[in-house]
Amino acid sequence: MINSLKTSIQLIHFHPILWIFIIISFLTGSFTELAIIFSIVFLHELGHYIAASSFKWRISSIVLWAFGGVMKTDEHGTRPVREEAIVIIAGPFVQILIYGFLYAVSSSGVIPDYYFELILYYNTIILLFNLLPIWPLDGGKLVFLALTTFLTFKKAYYTTIISSLVICAIIILGQLLFFPFTLSSFLIWLFLIQENWKEWKYRFYVFIRFLLKRYEGDNIVRAIKPIYASPQDSFLDVLTRFHREKKHTIYIEYPDRERISVEDNECLDYYFNERPYRQTIGEAFTGY
Repeated sequence: MINSLKTSIQLIHFHPILWIFIIISFLTGSFTELAIIFSIVFLHELGHYIAASSFKWRISSIVLWAFGGVMKTDEHGTRPVREEAIVIIAGPFVQILIYGFLYAVSSSGVIPDYYFELILYYNTIILLFNLLPIWPLDGGKLVFLALTTFLTFKKAYYTTIISSLVICAIIILGQLLFFPFTLSSFLIWLFLIQENWKEWKYRFYVFIRFLLKRYEGDNIVRAIKPIYASPQDSFLDVLTRFHREKKHTIYIEYPDRERISVEDNECLDYYFNERPYRQTIGEAFTGY
């Protein structure tokens, strides 16, 4: 636990938005509130970090910002769904423990009533905020995991990012039209839009990383799902139909002959070694 705490502190980076909030808190005399928020966010991210470290995830940094943080890792989408779910839930679970702690000391007077109410309030706000269905919040990541149970990896990922951008845009529009403008709230939603826009820019890289992990053989199989393809389908188009934790047999169906079958690992081996970027699936395995 101590080693995890030390290592996580070394990985911490402050997002520029957090510095803006720190300056605002000094100017407005609300530094106590910011300190409470920062402490809750840090403990939340520590929960993610401890869970991820227990599964030996590669973590590059932990970026803290107002009302949340982001644990930077390349493991999302490449690890077992159950494992990812545990890492995601670990953050909110720490906040549940904070409720337990507050309940345990509520009658002892250890924490003055004013600070007790502040901690309770901000812990609730941060918990609910992080459960919003927006990437990269915990709620958005859980939505992505849920979508991967019935959609292809690519569709699930694209749907998550696009829906996150739409939700953020609707919230900003609603704030501008129907609620008093607050700089802090606007910066938070702007940050989330920026994060999702970056994810969208690197979406093909994320998809290829998913395929590469399957190619390396690090893939749990929980179901078998056949893929039916025309020989004219592009090679990459067939790969976009791959699901997480499902074994695929690709059936190439010809109108004038028997269909042929190819295993998913054969497709991946061919893709990463022969690089058939402009080939159809038929050309790759039958020559036409």
